[in-house]
Amino acid sequence: MSLFEFIPHKKFPEYYEECQLTGVLRYLPAKHREYGDSYFMEEYKSQYKKSYYEDEPNLRVMAKRRLHNLESVGANPMGKSLLEIGSAAGFFLDEAKNAGYQTKGLELSPKEVEYSKSTLGLDVGQTSVLSVESLLWKNTFDVIAAFFVIEHIEDIEGIWKRLGDWIRPGGHLYLAVPSSFGPSFQSNPKEWFLTHPSDHFFDYSVHSLKKLLSILGFEVNYVRPMSYHSYRDLGPRGKLPEWLYRLYANQFAYGDTIELIARKLKH
Repeated sequence: MSLFEFIPHKKFPEYYEECQLTGVLRYLPAKHREYGDSYFMEEYKSQYKKSYYEDEPNLRVMAKRRLHNLESVGANPMGKSLLEIGSAAGFFLDEAKNAGYQTKGLELSPKEVEYSKSTLGLDVGQTSVLSVESLLWKNTFDVIAAFFVIEHIEDIEGIWKRLGDWIRPGGHLYLAVPSSFGPSFQSNPKEWFLTHPSDHFFDYSVHSLKKLLSILGFEVNYVRPMSYHSYRDLGPRGKLPEWLYRLYANQFAYGDTIELIARKLKH
């Protein structure tokens, strides 16, 4: 049985199909890109105005915060296994290893794989997550992390089958994704589509992820917006005082990007 059944989006059929079961959105104009060294470095600098390596201190602070979030929902790192899909140069993996996890990474960029292995001494394979057989790592990992990765993967059935199969019962999935439940799409869809990355095949939200994860036997136990862009909100929420806007955003995971942790139920 398929997890996804897509039909034309009622409001934006030229851009989206919507899954009837989960509400996940398929972005119809999406195109494949090669994710080599140049993509990685250029995209990062374009977005953050500094190179990935120049941003290492901030990325390690973020990694420590994410590891703290995992501990806050009951993920004990000592001796547990953690896989990061799209591990880049390995800063998160390195912090996870320092915290006590047995770590493994998958990354497509040759330069980042080489840096992870030779400089940080990490176990990282230069391969696509979809090239690993689903059954190979069944119930193998206590934590799987994927930060701004799954939206790039066209084979949505393939990636979610692996995420569901590879995490042990009681283990955790940690995602960061762009979100369609945020100020941009909700209040200014014209701008959303103008700036939508061409290589994002799917758009998720807290609502569609909760439905999808529930079908896969997970419960969501942490979700927060990663950013607060009240100035992007052209609707009534954008007129709220900043403190109230942030309160609302935290309560309902209302943001253009979100982080989510879900636990795989044991039954």
